[in-house]
Amino acid sequence: MLIGLISDTHIPERANKIPEKVLEVFKGVEMIMHAGDLVSRDVLEELEEVAPTICVQGNMDRMYGLKIPKREVITVENFTIGLDHGEVYPRGDTQQLKYIGMEMGVDVLVTGHTHTPFIKELENLVLLNPGSPTVPRMSDPTVMLVDVEKNDLNAQIIKLGDSTCKSLNYKGRI
Repeated sequence: MLIGLISDTHIPERANKIPEKVLEVFKGVEMIMHAGDLVSRDVLEELEEVAPTICVQGNMDRMYGLKIPKREVITVENFTIGLDHGEVYPRGDTQQLKYIGMEMGVDVLVTGHTHTPFIKELENLVLLNPGSPTVPRMSDPTVMLVDVEKNDLNAQIIKLGDSTCKSLNYKGRI
């Protein structure tokens, strides 16, 4: 199953719309997971036109009154995948994210909040953060593609450029 990961879009608060490049990258995905800070339901509706979309509430979504779940857990092939905004301080602290993953009982934890992409493999847990396609912090605008097949997980950070996308790959087994 091919899954598109996105987070921290902040539309229309900090950006006007989802970049067209995101929709191009997500063409053909079977599911989209948004790790919070949509800020507007319009983002969810636009992503739903591409593929079924699961999203969770980020800190900014609460401020804007969006009523969406704080966490979600799904099973894809042999992986249990958790979705949580990852609102920990300092941002992206892997120890705290590990505890969230353990609490959720997942193999893979997808988070946002940092606006910076990362793929980190810990003992019995993979942390994925797609960064932000609209308001990145100290990185390029990014999303992520995750291909799950039985016991294999292949995650790619997709850097959204003006005319091309560049990929950083992780291929792992849990």
